[in-house]
Amino acid sequence: MVTILRLLGRRLAALPLMILGITLLVFLVLQAAPGDQASSALGDGASEEAKEQYRQSNGLNDPLVLQYFRFLGKLLQFDLGVTTPPAKSVAAMIAAAFPLTLQLTFLGVLIAVVVSLPLGIAGALYRDKWPDQMVRVFSIAAVATPSFWLGILLIQWFALGTDPAFPSGGIAAPESGFGGWLNSMTLPALALGIPVAASLIRVVRTSMVEELDRDYVRTAVGNGVPYWEVVSRNVLRNALVTPVTVLGLRVGYLLGGAVVIEMIFALPGMGQLILNGITNLDVNLVQGVVLTISVTFVLVNIAVDLLYLLINPRIRTV
Repeated sequence: MVTILRLLGRRLAALPLMILGITLLVFLVLQAAPGDQASSALGDGASEEAKEQYRQSNGLNDPLVLQYFRFLGKLLQFDLGVTTPPAKSVAAMIAAAFPLTLQLTFLGVLIAVVVSLPLGIAGALYRDKWPDQMVRVFSIAAVATPSFWLGILLIQWFALGTDPAFPSGGIAAPESGFGGWLNSMTLPALALGIPVAASLIRVVRTSMVEELDRDYVRTAVGNGVPYWEVVSRNVLRNALVTPVTVLGLRVGYLLGGAVVIEMIFALPGMGQLILNGITNLDVNLVQGVVLTISVTFVLVNIAVDLLYLLINPRIRTV
């Protein structure tokens, strides 16, 4: 318990610096983006005097350092600004859209774990035999399949025309209940999770093979301990450390992939927000979405660090 608290304290102490670096990177990248915020807000038909007045009133002519610190000051107050006309609170829009992206990401992670663990373990236990060969073929094919293309195929195969109220993707209405929600989220989650599961299969298999070849396995089996008991109690637990590391890093891919998948399936999540922000050159909206996703990725990796200790107590430093 002391080790977990110590590790948590270290990660939380470094969290403000990581968030500060994220805010600086996002701010500089968006400032370097082509386009004019005044033209996007007022329209191309606005006069130069009106555009200049907009820049003055919004501080766009101030030095970048001053703009950045003004942005940080608002961020500390959880103020992400407003969108270009029609003005809406960016924080409120993210609060409405982000839960859907989290749900899709969670389902994608769940599918990746449920698919990769049994297949990876089976490939290791039956290495170089026909089950292992089948797992290899599936993992290679799935890794080579982009999520967006898989999503389009799933829509064509299963979604189009199957439900008059849900003909072309999108999330079901709230009154449809859990069944409607699951029906509308299953195909996007599959498109998101299958490619990640394919890469995890290889990691799980390799990690399992390395553990099965260690001396303690042969010693335990030689002393009369049942082979399957050694695998379930020791080998599997030790072999999970590397896959958990990879899965933690893949959460960032899943969050980014969820943005693309949401647009394909017409889900009103963060994907729609960032698409609107980029299309309208809405710096506040893009900044808010990217910061939210980035901070979530950092927090997930902190949780993964803590999970190491639960899986393998021998790990004391990260």
